[in-house]
Formats: sequence, structure tokens, C-alpha cells
Amino acid sequence: MDTFKIKLKEQLIEALNLEDMTPKEIEDDAPLFGDGLGLDSIDALELIVLLEKEYDIKLADPEKSRAVFASVNTLASFITEEQGQ
Repeated sequence: MDTFKIKLKEQLIEALNLEDMTPKEIEDDAPLFGDGLGLDSIDALELIVLLEKEYDIKLADPEKSRAVFASVNTLASFITEEQGQ
């Protein structure tokens, strides 16, 4: 498993208080919202804070947020692209 994705999953677990989960239990391509992890709108705000605090990335466009937060894969790709600019 990709080291960055493991780190990202650990950050998600900590930021969203998912103490009963391990990074291995979060599938890279599983939806973060709905049927996957079951996150909600409050969790989305926590993810936005995580991006700003840990990666200095600001998400202003709600439509883009939906696509970015689709899965761990999409979130990792977005962070990698933003940091490469």
C-alpha cells in the first residue's frame, strides 16, 4: 500500500474520530460518504480543515469538494497535484 495513502488514512481516522478503524480497513477506492465510510457534512468540514492545516490547500468550490472527497484515491491525487504546482 502506498505510504502517502496510509498517512492520509491515519489523518482521516484522527481528524474524524474513527478510533475503531485502522488504515487497512479503509479501501482506497471506497466512497468516503454514503455507503463507504458513511461520512456526513460535518465530516466534510473536518476534511476541509485537514487539507488547510496539513497541506495548506484551500477548497472554495463545493462542487470540486464533492469530487475530491469521493475516495482516498481521489483525495490523495488531488493533494499530490496541488502540491506539485
